[in-house]
Amino acid sequence: MMTCDANFMVTNCVAKWPGSCHDSRVFRESVLCQQFENGQHNGILLGDSGYPCRTYLMTPYNNTNDVRYRERYNSALCRTRVLIEQTYGILKRRFPCLSIGLRTSPERACQYVITCVVLHNIGILRQDIVSLDPRDLIIAGPDVDEINHGNNNGFGYRELIARQCFDY
Repeated sequence: MMTCDANFMVTNCVAKWPGSCHDSRVFRESVLCQQFENGQHNGILLGDSGYPCRTYLMTPYNNTNDVRYRERYNSALCRTRVLIEQTYGILKRRFPCLSIGLRTSPERACQYVITCVVLHNIGILRQDIVSLDPRDLIIAGPDVDEINHGNNNGFGYRELIARQCFDY
């Protein structure tokens, strides 16, 4: 699980879980989640529908009910969230071992991933940017994976954001 900023700088990376673990579990167990839960960050994360909606973690509406501001919110969220997918593409192009697959122990693979992320960030800071390949550009649309998490902690907050920012 990773987070990034608008410049493709990785701001958080958790590489200790096997690929079969669900992203929401990895996030729930992460230090970053605990920091947001404890109010240590002043901001909002964007996630896909695989994550629970929280006041600090905005996810798409699973069903917009043809309400225009909800559709615009989903569209904006997906267009913004695509940055992390592009960051994955940049990392894989910069470090082909991440595309091909690491043939090593899981513990060592985690160290390699973190090392690649640190080197990637150093490259960003030094303005040694790998140009985006058109194949990395993902056309964002609403997520179709409709998972019902049964917890509405962030639903009211999401509705407020969607109405205030996208109801025009």
